[in-house]
Amino acid sequence: MSAALLTLPVAGPAGAAAPDWGQAMPPLDESGPPVSAYEFWSMGTFYAPVFLYVLWLMLRHRGVTLPSVANPGFPGGGFHGESKSAILDLAVAGAPDVVAPFITWDRPADGLAGSGDARAETAAALDRLAEAGLSLPVVAKPDLGCRGAGVRLVRTEADLAAYIAAFPAGARLILQRFADFEGEAGVFYVREPGAPRGRIVSLTLKYFPRVVGDGRSTLRELILADRRAGRVPFLYLPRHRERLDMVVPAGEAVRLAFSGSHSKGAIFRDGTHLVTPEMEARFDAIARSIPGFHFGRFDVRFPCFAELQRGGEMTIVEVNGAGAEMTHIWDRATPLWKAWADLMGQYRLLWRIGRANRDLGHRPIGLIEFWRASRRESRLTARYPPTM
Repeated sequence: MSAALLTLPVAGPAGAAAPDWGQAMPPLDESGPPVSAYEFWSMGTFYAPVFLYVLWLMLRHRGVTLPSVANPGFPGGGFHGESKSAILDLAVAGAPDVVAPFITWDRPADGLAGSGDARAETAAALDRLAEAGLSLPVVAKPDLGCRGAGVRLVRTEADLAAYIAAFPAGARLILQRFADFEGEAGVFYVREPGAPRGRIVSLTLKYFPRVVGDGRSTLRELILADRRAGRVPFLYLPRHRERLDMVVPAGEAVRLAFSGSHSKGAIFRDGTHLVTPEMEARFDAIARSIPGFHFGRFDVRFPCFAELQRGGEMTIVEVNGAGAEMTHIWDRATPLWKAWADLMGQYRLLWRIGRANRDLGHRPIGLIEFWRASRRESRLTARYPPTM
């Protein structure tokens, strides 16, 4: 796979003010429709054909939970209901120089009894951060969850106290060093058992939408007038409700989303054609350093995309296993048929890898175990603090 390295920055269209992405990202292509026809369909509607294909794969390979052994080193293969911190521990052990350090914090089963307990729990969490060589700001997120649920940037002690107090009792959260880079991407990696090397099969570039004040319009008016945000205001209005009626000063940019999740408002573009041999070799080396990792997605942040293409500076903030998705399908230019075809190809690889690992002696989890893990994650997700 080859691609030309990008030279950044690149000017926007003539007469238009291009977003200032600095050196971090390729310019955001805003030509064409702002959203695709299917981008915000319900999950049941969009995934129905894919689900039918998955049923066929289960029959063909004689295994309903084969994905749970796609990554033998991960809890349940990272298929569903897995611990993010357990997988990050493996990644830190294998590649400590590129994985963002973190701590875990377990909420007491009985929750907070009062303001005194809230202060004490927050102080104890800050002490744990300091012991690990970390300090605010940090990214707070659940240990169990997906699609950006419950992810927040915690800048102050008050922010941390509010997040901990709102988090479900008896559940575990992660506090991770904030990788303060504008660039973010999802890198989907696959290595079939016995293959001499792995490959990057999908690269998603993630952009964080902003609106810029004119000194007259409120934040609500700016969001509703924006070409894309105005089409999906349900993604942005609730999280900014406290300042929606405030006039944004002229020239001030307001970032509408922090989490690099499409369902939480980030803009995704397909960057698979920009993968280089150097980038692929770097991720293959990192993946091989993580025990039992064959299939999944790295979520990475970086200061310069051209450096990332050269296999240079980056920070891995999450490693997702068998339950990961090739998120380039959410590029608004991806036709529906291609999105379905790409997902079916992803699951075809997943079941093939799972079957190969089963043939090597790895045992998939049982249906009851999978159901319990899935049910626990679903119950907790409904109780997480809103994503900001």
